This record gives sequence, structure tokens and C-alpha cells, in this order.
Amino acid sequence: MDLYKLPEELREELKRSRGKVVTNSKELDSLVKAKTIAVVGDIATLELYRRGIAPKLAVVDFKSKRESSEKLKSEISKIYCRVRKVKNPAGTITSELWDSIKEAYCSSENTRIEIDGEEDLASLACIALAPKNTFVLYGLPEKGLAVIEVTEKEKKLVNKILKEMEKQHGS
Repeated sequence: MDLYKLPEELREELKRSRGKVVTNSKELDSLVKAKTIAVVGDIATLELYRRGIAPKLAVVDFKSKRESSEKLKSEISKIYCRVRKVKNPAGTITSELWDSIKEAYCSSENTRIEIDGEEDLASLACIALAPKNTFVLYGLPEKGLAVIEVTEKEKKLVNKILKEMEKQHGS
């Protein structure tokens, strides 16, 4: 069941990057040190693990630039953590994804959510549900990594976007 569905008029709004764009490892290491980290995206997830940073929550769909990749799936599947599998079509946030993110933040274990579909809007749910002292990261192809420190201001902005998205109960 879709909880939120992205209307066409919000697509351009969400293409704008938010947060700080990080392009080098020293800057990333200093930003995320001793914080709860949620990461959305396969390349971004692998990049964190290669740097020795284990996120509390990783959301992946085994795609890069919307193309499926068995290599990505193989590399990511080797990372040990609790795994949840959910369905989430492009342009939506299903209640299954929403509930899995919520559960992951409450778990004592690091969690990887593997999406059958796309994780394109998962960062909105990660921000809306994040506890204090959380950074949400996602990859910006050809640019770097967007790092959003979740503040009350950021949560209000995301909740406003979610309210503008169509609620699709029962679909």
C-alpha cells in the first residue's frame, strides 16, 4: 500500500540537493563522526563501508543511476547487518518502507533495507523519522554525497513536502 505518492509538480522541487555536498573523505569523516547515520543509495552505502563507517540504516535497491547491477548486489550483500526486504515502486513511499525505517531506528542492530522497486524518496522518510543527532546521506551522481543534519527545521520542511504528496490509502 502506498502511503505517499509524488505528484508531478513536486518532482523539480525534490531534484534540488539539500544539505551539504561533500566531495572528499576528510570532510565526510569529520561531519559524521559520533552521529547516527542513515544512508540512501547503493554507491553511497558502499562508500561509507569502505571508509569504515557503519550506518545505523542503509536503504538500497541494487541500482545505480536507475540501472540494476548484480555487482552492486553482490558487494552490498556481503555487508553483515540485519536485513529487511520491502516493496516500494518509484515515486512512492509505501507503508512497508515507512514502517521498516521506523523499526530500523529503534533497533539495536544496524539495518539494511533492500527495496524491490526504487529508493528514490526514502531519504524523505529517513529524515521525517530520524531521532536527534542523525545525519541522512544520499548520493548525488557526478557531484558527491549530500549530507543532511536532521534538525527540527529540516523535519518541518520534509513534513511539508510529505503533506503535499498525495495520500494513496488502499492502493
